[in-house]
Amino acid sequence: MRIAMIGTGYVGLVSGACFSEFGVNVVCVDKDASKIDRLNRGEIPIYEPGLEDLVAKNVKAGRLSFSLDLAASVADADAVFIAVGTPSRRGDGHADLSYVYAAAEEIARGMNDYTVVVTKSTVPVGTGREVARIIRKTRPDVDFGVASNPEFLREGSAIGDFLRPDRVVIGTDSDRARAVMRALYRPLYLIETPIVMTSLETAELIKYAANTFLATKITFINEIADLCEKVGADVHDVAKGIGLDGRIGKKFLHPGPGYGGSCFPKDTLALVRTAQDYGSPLRIVETVVDINTKRKRSMADRIIEACGGDVDGKSIAVLGVTFKPNTDDMRDSPSLDIIPALQEKGAIIRAFDPAGRHEAEKLLPGVVWCGDAYETLEGASAIALLTEWNEFRVLDLKRVRELMKTPVMVDLRNVYNPDDMEMAGFAYTCVGRPSRFRISNRDLREKVLES
Repeated sequence: MRIAMIGTGYVGLVSGACFSEFGVNVVCVDKDASKIDRLNRGEIPIYEPGLEDLVAKNVKAGRLSFSLDLAASVADADAVFIAVGTPSRRGDGHADLSYVYAAAEEIARGMNDYTVVVTKSTVPVGTGREVARIIRKTRPDVDFGVASNPEFLREGSAIGDFLRPDRVVIGTDSDRARAVMRALYRPLYLIETPIVMTSLETAELIKYAANTFLATKITFINEIADLCEKVGADVHDVAKGIGLDGRIGKKFLHPGPGYGGSCFPKDTLALVRTAQDYGSPLRIVETVVDINTKRKRSMADRIIEACGGDVDGKSIAVLGVTFKPNTDDMRDSPSLDIIPALQEKGAIIRAFDPAGRHEAEKLLPGVVWCGDAYETLEGASAIALLTEWNEFRVLDLKRVRELMKTPVMVDLRNVYNPDDMEMAGFAYTCVGRPSRFRISNRDLREKVLES
């Protein structure tokens, strides 16, 4: 089989590479000539573990290629996947579908024989019907089917998610399109992956419902973490105690500075707007969006408090700026709220991220970028651990203390054990654990205030 993947962003590139691993002939198409040129040279424009090797393997095998020519790529394809961006529309929060609809029109012009046009991008309910209308208007002579095939890829583990998914969702009203999609995913049938066949509208809504539910779990445990701090409970024990209930599950019950990334912020907002348009508001999701926005902004206050209430002129060592580890994605990362808020209060920010610096430099002016974690610590009044990269989990605490002006750590990912940090002599602030751990001892707090 042959497919064309329109868009070589995160979803398009990963999906295209993984389909080629299934033995499908894939051409990934993009309008960005520099990106296609880089891909043809073997350079991967995004950071995703294992992707470079997977692309190289399938390019060498002749199953994966990259092109600027959409019409030629579509002409012989059995299926064409639309994997372009659907960012939040400025002003109202709706998903911006202009790239999707432009792609649909171009695809229509290039089609010859029967083709299934598949929305892989995250799109609101009704998008598939509009794609079909655009194609029919542009090429009333062509035979085609339309399907929705939402992705459920986690950045940092996307290849495993595609090749060994929990489920595959395919929405279409066409038996012929359904047969094409089943053939594409045949390797997953062999490992008994659940294939959920639905209508177009249902598949489109499944994607949004899944992401908003996970965002709600994150927001719920963050609010429970705040309560734990007030009553002297440990949020990790609470999460374990409820997560062992099979009806709840343990995933996405990790407290932190709020969710970010390419999916949850825009998808929760888009679903809120869709629900409002249909007169069926989702009050829970509206609250989740509001709480998460405020939480990210409030994290800077925790850091300032740990520094004695004043960071003017103080050096803060920031470890990690991407929204999660194992990605270079800065979209809606908590660091984009936290770092500017600290800078406004006069803090000097020294930062290190194993993969995010290239993107972060464009978004965080005034930051001093360092070559490793220890370089950020030289003369620092506090550490702010924002992203739980593995290399930040095993810092040499003795060396850390020697490098810092005052041994203060604000651990927004709860990487370290409070007892261990207390024994190492740190004023340690974390999330959702008893307040007695947040400032280790009286003498150290006085030292922080003096500095």
